[in-house]
Amino acid sequence: MHIELLYHTPDPERAIATAARLCYAPVGAAELMETMDAKRMYSVLDTVLSGGHFSTLEHASYTFAIEGVSRTLTHQLVRHRLASFEQQSQRYVKYKNGIETIEPPSIAANPAASARFSELVAAVQDAYQDFLEMGVPAEDARYVLPNATETKLVMTMNARELRHFFDVRCCNRAQWEIREMAWKMLELVRPTAPYVFAEAGPGCVRGRCPEGKMTCHDPYPIAKRPKPADMVG
Repeated sequence: MHIELLYHTPDPERAIATAARLCYAPVGAAELMETMDAKRMYSVLDTVLSGGHFSTLEHASYTFAIEGVSRTLTHQLVRHRLASFEQQSQRYVKYKNGIETIEPPSIAANPAASARFSELVAAVQDAYQDFLEMGVPAEDARYVLPNATETKLVMTMNARELRHFFDVRCCNRAQWEIREMAWKMLELVRPTAPYVFAEAGPGCVRGRCPEGKMTCHDPYPIAKRPKPADMVG
């Protein structure tokens, strides 16, 4: 799995604070963006995050290049509707050199299961190639491809949706592959907006597990957002 942060809103925390401050300021956003000092910026962000005014987080966005993940993962990923996706097309891309697949660790750790997995992938590959040679369009030949098929995509999310994504997908109860991706994404975005993402992650990092009776009973350490004064020395 390879996750790359292609680009993001420049100075995302300042952009968020500017959007929030504009609601109560007599001057325009451009002036606020330029003149707001760091102390004021973090004070505004603290108010936003403490008060749950999360609509302002939507003014910062992040675009990722994602490779080496399965179609199983992307079937889950598209449930996050407040995001934009462009995925490698199985309708137009033909797997003439073999199907790349993602093998779950639980299967890879079992020699018999891993051998059976490889056999099935090889059988699917043969059938897929046979269909293409028979003149079956790639958009129809793809019907035999497994959920394990490797795919690539570009995804854009705003900061608000990212925080929600980390809430549910960094959790130990999330499926292993999308959980791995979520933690990699969090590692990439946290340095760009350390205050906004200080408490990002599964719900247990902010206190009591929100999963109720479905809890894993193995919480992550509590993460505390720094005080605004600590952010400016």
